[in-house]
Amino acid sequence: MKKQLTAIALLGALFAAAGISQAFAETAPAKPAAKKKAPAKKAPAKKAAAAAAAPAAKMPFSSDAEDDDSEPELGGTLSADYNCELGNKLTIWKNEADDKHIAIRWNKKINRLTRVDTTTGAHRFENRKVGLVWIGIPAKGLLLDSKKGQQLANECKNAEQQQASAAAPVVAAAPKN
Repeated sequence: MKKQLTAIALLGALFAAAGISQAFAETAPAKPAAKKKAPAKKAPAKKAAAAAAAPAAKMPFSSDAEDDDSEPELGGTLSADYNCELGNKLTIWKNEADDKHIAIRWNKKINRLTRVDTTTGAHRFENRKVGLVWIGIPAKGLLLDSKKGQQLANECKNAEQQQASAAAPVVAAAPKN
């Protein structure tokens, strides 16, 4: 009987605390109402249609804005061409002053990706809106589609990585007896 009373008392205390916090939230002072401005004149429909048809402005390469699907500005960046398995090709632009972003050209479209911290030391960049994920390690790179959950390009290597892999000796496995 004591256990049931204790449980009921605890539940009552929880509900009371929830009710008090909700009542406090309802009585908290609201922000003062903003003064209303006179309604703005509507733009002619032709101008609105022309503005919608105009290409979107390019996003600065180094901005701290959220991921966007607009094309980044590439002025002052260094590029590297990557050759991947199955004849796939991509280009990556980096700005030496900004190690938090890269731009990548995949399927004739340039997207800005933002660095995501990893515990492994791999360089991981993502654009969640578009769904692209670039993972770079010293030996190669990998491009993923996070929305579909599949690889887009694997074994991507720039000229430096291709030379390093060609110069590396091939180690043959010892024959089993």
